[in-house]
Amino acid sequence: MTASRTSPSWLLSAFVLLTVLSSQVRALHLYMDGRQEKCFFEELPKDTLVVGTYKAESLDRSSNTWSQDPALQIWITVVETFDNDHRVVSQRSGSDGRFTFTAADAGQHKICFTPESQSGSWLSNSPLVKLNLDIVIGSTSKIETEDSGKMADIVQRVKDLNSRLEDIRREQVFQREREAEFRDQSEATNSRAVRWSLMQLVVLAVTCAWQLSHLRSFFIKQKLT
Repeated sequence: MTASRTSPSWLLSAFVLLTVLSSQVRALHLYMDGRQEKCFFEELPKDTLVVGTYKAESLDRSSNTWSQDPALQIWITVVETFDNDHRVVSQRSGSDGRFTFTAADAGQHKICFTPESQSGSWLSNSPLVKLNLDIVIGSTSKIETEDSGKMADIVQRVKDLNSRLEDIRREQVFQREREAEFRDQSEATNSRAVRWSLMQLVVLAVTCAWQLSHLRSFFIKQKLT
């Protein structure tokens, strides 16, 4: 009985350990001078998810401090060296950003970063660029943890939209009910008006017939006399 109770917890611990070991988190610091390209290689299994976040800073030689430059951009490329350098990622972002890709086939992938600038004066100075890079390889739990806040916000927005739609539906149903009630009242009023008009016509017809009969009798009596 004791062994059967402890075995699930042991299996759960083993599963958590395998999950942690299956994901690789790497932090790199790359230094580039001007437009110098920096690359590194990763051997990736097929269908492996890779998520990278980076932050680039340039060196201010006068104060010898690192800071982000709005004119600084990073060009990111990922190629499959085993497939004639087939390019799977090519994007240009700001001084900080994120890139993701999934290895379509197993093999060596070359990941490169090249600093660029929107202003020509920046390139003429050829500053030293430091790139802080965090790469998560083969993990989904960390990515889900990082994106849980965004997903929760999206879910909340969807719930709010659904609530608004429900309010709009209820308002529409209420308006239809009011329109139906108003239509029924209008039809009932019209029906009563028609019946009252018919009754008035009947009374007028009877009154006219009585008056004509009375006048006829009067004229006949007058001629006889």
